[in-house]
Amino acid sequence: MGEDAESPKINHTFLRDYVTEADVISTVEFNQTGDLLATGDKGGRVVIFQRETESKGESDESGEAGDSGEYNVYSTFQSHEPDFDYLKSLEIEEKINKIRWLPQQNAAHFLLSTNDKTIKLWKVSERDKRPEGYNLKDEEGRLKDISTITSLQVPVLKPTDLMVEVRPRRVFANGHTYHVNSISVNSDGETYLSADDLRINMWHLGISDRSFNIVDIKPVNMEDLTEVITAAEFHPHHCHLFVYSSSKGTLRLCDMRASALCDRHTKLFEEPEDPGSRSFLLRDHLLCVGRQVQSQWALPAD
Repeated sequence: MGEDAESPKINHTFLRDYVTEADVISTVEFNQTGDLLATGDKGGRVVIFQRETESKGESDESGEAGDSGEYNVYSTFQSHEPDFDYLKSLEIEEKINKIRWLPQQNAAHFLLSTNDKTIKLWKVSERDKRPEGYNLKDEEGRLKDISTITSLQVPVLKPTDLMVEVRPRRVFANGHTYHVNSISVNSDGETYLSADDLRINMWHLGISDRSFNIVDIKPVNMEDLTEVITAAEFHPHHCHLFVYSSSKGTLRLCDMRASALCDRHTKLFEEPEDPGSRSFLLRDHLLCVGRQVQSQWALPAD
């Protein structure tokens, strides 16, 4: 009885001594097959776990089909670093807000990660072979003297220890004035959207220096602000459809075939408000947020 009462104290002591604020996980995302699980934390790190598969003999003995529920660390890398916007005197945290896997098209995997301001595209690949026998380099990788080369040889691939390489492919920055809260990859495999409190942008995966604004709910006067965007997501199969939610609890379905700027939704999903239970707390909160955002960012009147 005494041991049971003391065990929670031991757990809290362990968490206090070994787990820091940067280690707190802020987002998780499976890839399409479920074999890889990516987690992002408040320290800007991304940890990828890989599902372990049982051998045929072990699966026969257990009577289960070959996949175990265990995930081991596959790769770890630093995705974002803390930054400071000197023009606006604003600290930008390294915390990972969202991770999205791209559909796999070859042996490599691609994923998007974002903090409050910057979205990055990462390539995750394996290497278990090493080329050897270069004509212009020696075994240590140094360039040879061309005058000493008397014959040509064909490089060969030799087995080596498995290495997981993670490389940044593109950085999508300066696309949002407010904090990015969600990203979603389109089913066409070429575009994705990113959403902040008041705007939704569409990006092409091959173009990092510009995006197209498809939703803008920012009022002319921030005093008239009544809601903010909380999340946005593409349809899993139809590349022209996406939905976004707001702080008022509504969902808006938009069709990009109808208009390039989707401020007018195609369909609205909401729960009718009961006039008897109407509260002004949300409106007062939004007005306060609007004033803070306007003063903090020194927003223009567009």
